[in-house]
Amino acid sequence: MKRECTHLDQIKITETDKHVCEDCVKTGDTWVHLRLCLTCGHVGCCDSSKNRHATGHFRAVGHPLVRSIEPGESWVWCYKDELYCEE
Repeated sequence: MKRECTHLDQIKITETDKHVCEDCVKTGDTWVHLRLCLTCGHVGCCDSSKNRHATGHFRAVGHPLVRSIEPGESWVWCYKDELYCEE
């Protein structure tokens, strides 16, 4: 049986003009890839980055969905359901 994301109703933001990890910029650090919180628009770095700010944002505030904002990527990850889902 295919599991589906149960949090798609929490999408409020789908695009951003930010192209930096907001938290890494504050600390003068670097990142690998960027993720957009689809609830509030926070942009954080991915789990391949040393600081993992996107996951940290989820743990701090509980917003479940992030989307890759890397060129050519459009996938959405749900932290709560632990699966990729359709936006």
